[in-house]
Amino acid sequence: MSSSTIVQVRDLTMRFGGLTALDRLNMDIREGEVLGLLGPNGSGKTTFFNVLTGLYRASEGSILYDGQEVLGMTPQHVYRSGVARTFQRSRLSLPLTVFDNIAIGDYQHMQHGLIFNLLRRKAFRAEYMGYVDKVVALLNIFSPSLVDRLFEPVGTFSMIDRRRIEVCRALMSHPRLLLLDEPSAGMTHDETHTLMSDIMNVRSKLPKLSVVLIEHEMNVIERITDRCVVLNYGRKIAEGSYAEITADPNVQTAYLGEEAA
Repeated sequence: MSSSTIVQVRDLTMRFGGLTALDRLNMDIREGEVLGLLGPNGSGKTTFFNVLTGLYRASEGSILYDGQEVLGMTPQHVYRSGVARTFQRSRLSLPLTVFDNIAIGDYQHMQHGLIFNLLRRKAFRAEYMGYVDKVVALLNIFSPSLVDRLFEPVGTFSMIDRRRIEVCRALMSHPRLLLLDEPSAGMTHDETHTLMSDIMNVRSKLPKLSVVLIEHEMNVIERITDRCVVLNYGRKIAEGSYAEITADPNVQTAYLGEEAA
């Protein structure tokens, strides 16, 4: 794993009226690592994703992505810069096919003009077939079993396959940074274990891809992360390996309460 830093977060603060969701957060994300972002509900994890991807405008601070300031960018600009994400709640279009849902992840490179789509039919077909090849190649890395169901509607698939499709859609734009917001939500323990195996396989094929994972399943964090950052009330209270953060009294108090810790 490379030790170079791809994201630098400095004094990041996000306020919603009188509520401080992120409180002078400082952290780095390194190239090629899987970083676990942990904390109790309401600790600021998803808020951090929303600020980094341009959905929220931070109150103060800085996020440098690949040396460029991200704060103030539109979500589209952040996406074009190489940052992709999934959401805790599914954002798939269930009536559309697997191909449709994944291919749209690379919409920045698609031809959208009416003239191209209606009049330049040969060029349109060539682009379409090119995207079929790209989607199939990605599925063969992530989940080969989905290739044979490429043109079936997503609404007919199990939860784990829908999660796979969402991750593949995020990977279609060839991001350098992938943000996964509780990918195990709604799945069984066995499904979660299988999905994490798929993600680890992708990581082995894309060693420079950086992944930040929000996850409540601690066995998942232990299994696939290189490093963890723990938030509580928007503040970073611990950072280190899984073993280090789970032994930290501040983390134990945040998760279990004063008496239990």
